[in-house]
Amino acid sequence: MPGSRTRGFVTGKLAAPALRRLLDNLEPELDFKPVVIELNIDVAALMTTDWVARKLEIGPEIGSLVLPGHCTGELDVIEKATGVKTERGPKDLRKLPVHLGSKPVEEDYGTHDIEIIAEINHVPQLDPKAILAQAKSYGGDGADIIDLGCDRGEPFEAIGKITGMLRDEGFRVSVDSFNSREIELAVSSGAELVLSVNSENIDVARSLGCEVVLVPDENATLGGIDENVNKLESWGAAYRIDPVIEPIGFGFAQSLGRYLEIRKRYPDTEIMMGIGNLTELTDADSAPINLLLLGFCQETGIRSVLTTEVIHWASSSVRECDLARKLVHYACTGGHLPKHREAKLHLLRDPNLLEHGTKALEEIAAGIRDRNFRLFAENGEIHAISSAGHIQGKDPFEIFKQLSVDDPSHAFYLGYEMAKAVTALTLKKNYVQDEALNWGFLTRPEKSHLDRREELPEK
Repeated sequence: MPGSRTRGFVTGKLAAPALRRLLDNLEPELDFKPVVIELNIDVAALMTTDWVARKLEIGPEIGSLVLPGHCTGELDVIEKATGVKTERGPKDLRKLPVHLGSKPVEEDYGTHDIEIIAEINHVPQLDPKAILAQAKSYGGDGADIIDLGCDRGEPFEAIGKITGMLRDEGFRVSVDSFNSREIELAVSSGAELVLSVNSENIDVARSLGCEVVLVPDENATLGGIDENVNKLESWGAAYRIDPVIEPIGFGFAQSLGRYLEIRKRYPDTEIMMGIGNLTELTDADSAPINLLLLGFCQETGIRSVLTTEVIHWASSSVRECDLARKLVHYACTGGHLPKHREAKLHLLRDPNLLEHGTKALEEIAAGIRDRNFRLFAENGEIHAISSAGHIQGKDPFEIFKQLSVDDPSHAFYLGYEMAKAVTALTLKKNYVQDEALNWGFLTRPEKSHLDRREELPEK
């Protein structure tokens, strides 16, 4: 643009693609030409001004510089080295448009392209009402397909009626069975996907008219995959492949490699991953495991996952996958780091720990003129502050002894709040009196003590 100056935006490798896209969109509104200067470092937040000054080389066209907001150190170090005015931008790239005097960028967050198949296990043992209730719960949490898991043994003759019931309620349905009779009954009633086929039962796919999931003939191998793909292709049958993930200690790493191998062999074929072998068989909360697995799926082009909620620690797996698929799509398609974007997946610890500090608490204590207790949880201690003084300590029972509370309801309230405070201190979470602790999407809103008092009938 004639007469305008060029402004250089310094960044690292990971953030460079997103920064370029953002500046390309903003350029028509700017009175300068933006240029992205990518330095040889992955994470821009690890930069210091001393390091930038040593590594940065700019041409005479650069009239000023903008550093990442997290870059530490004195700006004049860079200004002396380059001879141009230097400023820090915002710490969050999404705030850069406002920093430059433009309108905030509206993000299309929430887009995803991974399908969630949620399995109801042991369907033959369940009442139809229980099956429908579970399907509605899964659907509300984000499931795209309800999978009916059958048991080994005699065919479950009612599978057709169950499938029809769910279809009538608007659900997409798959059936998890190796039994040809069960498969035929479910498909004839509207099931659109069959889990699973291999050499044992692949003939059922010849005239099924329904998509199938192809699995290896033997675990820990890709045995039979190529031969059965050829059969399915010759029959014109729709299919997706699941190389089968293995539990940790039983070939987990190698099984991930088999997904990569299948993607290499069949670059355009749909792939599914049954993630329950990790979430159900690992002694850890399922949310971070689901996030990592869906990140692998997003990068690999795996567009469907099968999840279960059998074991207690995986009892919210469907909802976790729904949130995770949005975050990994945002990261992989937009060139963003998957951080500071999906607070609902912070289930154990809060995204940021916010504390008043010792000086601020002292000032609060000095300004209180009534005997109502203000509770805080900071620096490993509970603080109870009123006009009577500032009591602090780690043991809520010892603190309570010093509060001189006679009213039972008030005592119950303080005990409840201090229990929350101890939990917050234990897990390094934020505690705010009269507010629920933050458990991400699992948070249960609380009615404040004041609101409850106002609801009491007048005496």
